[in-house]
Amino acid sequence: MTGVLPIMLGRATKIAQALMSAPKEYVCLMRLHANVPDDELIKVLENFIGPIYQRPPLRSSVKRVVRIRRIYFIELLERDSKDVLLRIGCERGTYIRKLCHDIGEILGCGAHMQELRRTKVGPFRDDETLVTLQDVMDAYRMWKEYGYDECLRSIIVPVERAVEHLPRLIIRDSAVDAICHGAWLAVPGILRIDSGIKIGDTVAIMTQKGELVAIAEATMRSEEILTADHGIAAKPIRVLMPPGTYPPEWKKSKN
Repeated sequence: MTGVLPIMLGRATKIAQALMSAPKEYVCLMRLHANVPDDELIKVLENFIGPIYQRPPLRSSVKRVVRIRRIYFIELLERDSKDVLLRIGCERGTYIRKLCHDIGEILGCGAHMQELRRTKVGPFRDDETLVTLQDVMDAYRMWKEYGYDECLRSIIVPVERAVEHLPRLIIRDSAVDAICHGAWLAVPGILRIDSGIKIGDTVAIMTQKGELVAIAEATMRSEEILTADHGIAAKPIRVLMPPGTYPPEWKKSKN
């Protein structure tokens, strides 16, 4: 498989799990074991959109138990006889080679995955922003040997880019340091929120300047946060901003 592979550096490794849980997109070359009409193929592909049951294949790194995974879309890009090019959007943990096998089973002719390219992980896409490992190695060598860091800086993006797919809670400056010390986020500390937040969702706690403070689990819905004047809105899962980055206003208020 080729394509998008986000790599975390330094404190950004703390949000790796949040990025791993993000939706994925693939371009897959599926080979049918016999010719089938286009309308029959399209009908079967449509039946796989939504929640599906899937058992990981024999060669996999997880326990082989049946689990539910969601397919957001399957787009037929091209077809050349038995070779079918698909774009697939899916939930994390979906095995595309098993999906191809199951499509072949329903068609009755059999099928297998011939090639696969990951084209999207959360906010990261297979576009002009993508760099190769060779690019990274060259940029590192230029910095290490000649002190030229411009190429390296263009490759390494801020950690905030990795949470663009998450709903945000924008908090007051006075609440930042308390969150950095592990405090739960109370409603009075929130200035703005994204809509559609549900209890249990992973959210990004951000400063007014757009800096990532922490990844948290929502304990209230968006509608509740907007109408409440007290209560805990989110519990931090991973704190990224070091304590002391913002003034400790919460200590003053306690005194």
